[in-house]
Amino acid sequence: MIRSPAGPVSIGGVELRNHLVLAAGILGTTGASLARILNSGAGGVVTKSIGPGPLDGHPGPCLVVLDDGVLNAMGLPNPSRDFVQELAPLSGEPVVVSIFGGDPDEFAEVASWFAGSAAGFELNLSCPHAEGFGSALGTDPALVEECTRAVKALGRPTWVKVTPNVTDITEIGAAAERGGADAIVAINTVKAMRISVPMGRPVLGNRFGGLSGKAIFPIAIRCVYELYEASEVPVIGCGGISTAEDVVEMMMAGASAVEIGSAVLEDIGIFAKISRDLYSPDGREPDEIVGCAHG
Repeated sequence: MIRSPAGPVSIGGVELRNHLVLAAGILGTTGASLARILNSGAGGVVTKSIGPGPLDGHPGPCLVVLDDGVLNAMGLPNPSRDFVQELAPLSGEPVVVSIFGGDPDEFAEVASWFAGSAAGFELNLSCPHAEGFGSALGTDPALVEECTRAVKALGRPTWVKVTPNVTDITEIGAAAERGGADAIVAINTVKAMRISVPMGRPVLGNRFGGLSGKAIFPIAIRCVYELYEASEVPVIGCGGISTAEDVVEMMMAGASAVEIGSAVLEDIGIFAKISRDLYSPDGREPDEIVGCAHG
């Protein structure tokens, strides 16, 4: 097993405690839950996606656990601007605020609420199950560029989370980079569905949802690999990571850091567990690992 020295790392303008970051949408709904994840060994955390107005989300069922992953269609439920007060106790911590909007102006507006408190922003241009948001914009390179530029104008580190549900993910990454992105996060969930055979109807209230977890890990590896070759900014790998070996594989594909989501549902201590297996004082330097699979 390849290991690496522990310690703080700067990725896309954000100072992280280590390479392991909580992905958006998992225990990111309160300041207390974010603090708990930081205290459990995460190098940084990404909040639940916050938008221009409060949303209740889709009708249930909203989440179904499968043998090899998780299928969800939450519909971006969020308290909007009221979330600002949740982050007040976390001032100075590596908290990246995930934001969404229906156009560049809405992205900029939401970002402005957190400009004085967030360590950075992650633009949700990739959620596959929220009409008018997420991948509805994130499949259009011109809109990705405009939304990124609108948020980057605030002068804070800006990460862009891209969707795998496109023909060429490198076109989306290039658009984000043109807009001033400091890092590209790959990937969000893969659009999917399941049908209950006994009931003869989709298992999710929204019919379609996003698949996460181990089932999408090979897709995420491929996307990170392609983006690493096409991009000048760091790539942050996300999708199905649950072990230290997964982290190393992501780094070999080109990820400078990783985000972990679904694995937290199975083990709240996953960050400490991976850290024990991943980090060693006499390990290989991260720069020697990142992208080494590219000949």
